Amino acid sequence: MTDVVTEGGCVCGAIRYHVHGQPTNSMICHCQTCRKAAGAPVVAWLTFPFARFSFVCGTLTEFRSSPPVVRTFCSLCGTPLTYMHADRSTEVDVTTCTLDDPEAFPPSYHSWVSHDPRWLHFHDRLPAYKTTRQTA
Repeated sequence: MTDVVTEGGCVCGAIRYHVHGQPTNSMICHCQTCRKAAGAPVVAWLTFPFARFSFVCGTLTEFRSSPPVVRTFCSLCGTPLTYMHADRSTEVDVTTCTLDDPEAFPPSYHSWVSHDPRWLHFHDRLPAYKTTRQTA
């Protein structure tokens, strides 16, 4: 069986990446930090082992959103691309909608729904956790 390669990148095309195989996690985050960083009501994330992820072209800009967290984005167009946490140093989270085919890996749950604005409602029947799935 061959290893499936999925490609993605930022909106302006300056940054491109490859991921190999299936993600280990696929979720929609509703936390305040992700919402602020993306300027959106939620952010869909895919988790891959860091060894299966590589940037093909472009130069990332890093932002430390909290002491253990580094987020990357394109400095030309501002597209948020990755999230890396010191406690999970062997993994990288990739913004799902930066994939060339974001339909390839649908989300399996919602996290941090306790942070939702009152006007935000989802009716997709996915499991929803007030904080993280790990602490639910």
